[in-house]
Amino acid sequence: MHHSRVGFERGQGTRGSGVPQAAPPTAVVRPEVFEQARCARDLAGRVVLVGVPSPDMTVGLPAIGVFGRGGAITSSWYGDCRPSRDVPLLIDRYLQSRFPLDEFVSETIGLDDVEEALDDLRRGEVLRSVVVLDR
Repeated sequence: MHHSRVGFERGQGTRGSGVPQAAPPTAVVRPEVFEQARCARDLAGRVVLVGVPSPDMTVGLPAIGVFGRGGAITSSWYGDCRPSRDVPLLIDRYLQSRFPLDEFVSETIGLDDVEEALDDLRRGEVLRSVVVLDR
């Protein structure tokens, strides 16, 4: 699959060389998103999977593409954060308008909408739903 087929223009802002690190921003990792990130990375670039794939998801990976371009493919589980250190830091940055937390929320929902929101998440239609109890 070519990177332009999944909606990414290779090297956009990188003089055509690709990006040093590609982290597909989706809660549900899909093979085409993984392929897009893999194709968009520069030589020796890294792909970081930030969403949890379904247990049955597989991706085709030409070994020569990994060997010939170098780099790494890795994952990040909940951002690999240390809550005692990172949560206060993120709160401070958010309050200083230095961390765009609102951009990571797809929708706010009431408690009655949780089942539908979980279905949307499973289908990959939303990144994150936040339950607001006073709705």
